[in-house]
Amino acid sequence: MADKSTDKKTNLVRNLAEILVELDLNEIDVKDADIRIRVSRGVGGQVIAAPQPAPFPQAPVAVGTPVMLASDASLSSGTAVPSPMVGTVYLSASPEVAPYITVGSEIKEGDTLLIIEAMKTMNHIPATCSGTVTEILVEDQQPVEFGETLVVIE
Repeated sequence: MADKSTDKKTNLVRNLAEILVELDLNEIDVKDADIRIRVSRGVGGQVIAAPQPAPFPQAPVAVGTPVMLASDASLSSGTAVPSPMVGTVYLSASPEVAPYITVGSEIKEGDTLLIIEAMKTMNHIPATCSGTVTEILVEDQQPVEFGETLVVIE
């Protein structure tokens, strides 16, 4: 026999599902004290993810590809470091410490440039070459797409 807590949660999920249909919503996320319930639906039984808007159109770039980027009034060239995955960028290991890199930082191939959190895993993104960081094209805690240029090294 199920306990009252399980019955209450089951009824809550059913009520949320009915609200999804009634209001023609795709997702409802409810958090209350120690419980969080997310109910979602897709078209034809499939979940469809909405794409995250990119800050500007960006084609996937192979690691280490030389690029030309517009930076205010001048053009700079260098080696683009693209995001190898979709996730959230962190410029430092924690909010209390300095960022791994700043514009003008001298780095060696393999040095950590930043971290991308993907699926609750912190992935250190290494420099693809040695040189000077000329541009950092992302901000702390910014979502990024696969192939989006993160940093330019000259």
